[in-house]
Amino acid sequence: MNRTTLSLIAGVTALAAVTGFAALSAPDTPGADASAKAAAQLPVERTSLLCPAPSTSDLAETSYTSFTPVTKGTDSGGKAELRASAKGKSEKPALTPKEPGKPVTGDSSGSDAPALVGTADGRFAPGWTVQETTEVAAGTGRGLQGVNCTAPDTSFWFPGVSTEADRTDYVHLTNPDDSAAVVDIELYGKDGTLQSPVGEGITVQPHSSEPVLLSTLTDEEQTNLTVHVNVRSGRVGASVQALDDKLGGDWLAASTDPSGSLVLPGIPKDATSVRLVAFTPGDEDADLKVRLASPSGLITPAGHETVHVKGGMTTAVDLGDVTRGEAGSLVLTPTDRSVPVVAALRVVRGKGDKQETAFIPATRPVGTRATSADNSAKGSTLSLTAPGRAATVKVTASAGSEGGTPASKTYTIKAGTTQDIEPPAPGGLKGTYALTVEPVSGGPVYGARTLTANENGVPAFTVQTLPDDRGTVAVPEADEDLSVLQK
Repeated sequence: MNRTTLSLIAGVTALAAVTGFAALSAPDTPGADASAKAAAQLPVERTSLLCPAPSTSDLAETSYTSFTPVTKGTDSGGKAELRASAKGKSEKPALTPKEPGKPVTGDSSGSDAPALVGTADGRFAPGWTVQETTEVAAGTGRGLQGVNCTAPDTSFWFPGVSTEADRTDYVHLTNPDDSAAVVDIELYGKDGTLQSPVGEGITVQPHSSEPVLLSTLTDEEQTNLTVHVNVRSGRVGASVQALDDKLGGDWLAASTDPSGSLVLPGIPKDATSVRLVAFTPGDEDADLKVRLASPSGLITPAGHETVHVKGGMTTAVDLGDVTRGEAGSLVLTPTDRSVPVVAALRVVRGKGDKQETAFIPATRPVGTRATSADNSAKGSTLSLTAPGRAATVKVTASAGSEGGTPASKTYTIKAGTTQDIEPPAPGGLKGTYALTVEPVSGGPVYGARTLTANENGVPAFTVQTLPDDRGTVAVPEADEDLSVLQK
């Protein structure tokens, strides 16, 4: 993959998508009609995304890619834009998409690129996705670092962080709102909670971003930790930048909410080392069955049939080269009683001094639709897994950012398997393009996209999971009830 193709690699790290919700209560009055009418799935009308500051390296080259898939049911109005946070220098939008269905790109260089705050409304809001990709040529964290800009929220779990001497891990907190947010950063190690008064009551000013170096929150050096970002007031976008002196580095996105069963999709087939880091937030221990969804079906890694996670303590298991040259996804299920767990994988490619690191958090299923921006003619791999029932999936490549026509292809994923596919590319592609994944039939599908490049012999890569884009919201159908005017 050449430099032009990779120029979109680093700037959209903490974008955040705000989606609507609707509540429907069934009447409990005797004799009332208890059958609620089916809710309509309507496009969301506003989305927020937050991208963290991409790098502290003067050698960093960052690219941003914004894309909104075309969604039925939207009107012709709306707009989307990304602006620097309050601490940034630019008052002009850093990125302004022109139309849904076509990516728009931007870039930055060096260590002073700010965090970005993005909003989209109208036809630009449903499924809006921003990818930040950074290429660092040398030094701590060298290689590719990629992150999807995330939606603001009030709670984030990051298993897989570290405070050991070779690691420099930052939690980036970005506040999109007009009032300050107050955040606690909680650390959990192999023996439980690490006391950290410094991590309590961190104030994030309006429309600003704060990178917090984890090693300043505790004197303990631990290889495997779990971080919980707990927002006391307001809301933030949160991502972890995990940089290693020898093994490169990447962004660690938040794990999906604690759950008894988890899927971690898209382990590269040439991974030389895979480490599972898991944590259960409660006091109860969790016993998990460990299986790998391979191209031929679910298999149990030899010597790692189960993992025991003590309540309130971080557990790490080195799985080695668990994929053995084939595509794979890790599937964790309860051996008996279900206990909520969060988890992530640290994945290493290469050997000796030519190693690179990326992270794969447990993620939500694709659901209705998921989108991956910043793909190129070479160096992009789409990994799809159906851990339960078989599934049929439609994959659409958008128009290119500089030209090209969309293309679609349908794939069948067998039950219990993972399939790496070379995604369809737009006809006459110029620039980069987005991939939209839509399940057609069958069971739940999980996905991840990997970008790769060769950097002076280092197999640089970054992995982003593909959870549902939450581009639609269920709105219950309601009838007129004029009797309320008589009360």
